[in-house]
Amino acid sequence: MSEFTIYGVPGSPYLRSALLVLEEKQAHYTLIKMAPPATKQPEHLARHPFGRIPVLEHDDFRLYETQAILRYVDAVCPGISLQPADPRSAARLNQIIGITDWYFFRDVSATIGFNRIVAPAFGMATDENVVLAAIPKAAICLKALSELIGGAPYVAGDGISIADLMLAPQMEFLAMTPEGVTLLEPYPHLKAWLASMQERPSMQATTWKKLT
Repeated sequence: MSEFTIYGVPGSPYLRSALLVLEEKQAHYTLIKMAPPATKQPEHLARHPFGRIPVLEHDDFRLYETQAILRYVDAVCPGISLQPADPRSAARLNQIIGITDWYFFRDVSATIGFNRIVAPAFGMATDENVVLAAIPKAAICLKALSELIGGAPYVAGDGISIADLMLAPQMEFLAMTPEGVTLLEPYPHLKAWLASMQERPSMQATTWKKLT
């Protein structure tokens, strides 16, 4: 299996999700670390016309969009499948990935997580109004995820999946904030799931501290 090259900004939960699938599949890869301004420069726009990250290169094949990267790496690398074959488990996987992409990132990670963790790390101002406005939306996300996941060890089926790898980096950011500690208090099973994910070698190998 040839080596992968992945471009991204350390600290990005989406970059981390892509790194997690590479780690879980024990794939050989090189990470090209980028500073946030570099994503809008011509060199990167040639890789990703929308100026986002991550971007994956595999031989002569280039791919962007995190979901597509996770599914591709899972498909081409040997080892345990990270996408369940059972139709209901597969549907749940897609549902939780959709919640992560469309609601959790927008309403939780890009608001509470960004202002409490990312902005201070880059010397940027924190917008308390944005954080305050996000709390009710974050509560909806956590309630929905709690109801869907229940007490299961993984979010879709009996084994780890790309849905776990999409959600875990963003949930970890939330859990690191004062608001997240309070919001997660009613959901011990979500906290237990996150703690279990954090013990995995893939999570430990891809922390922000390890990447910088």
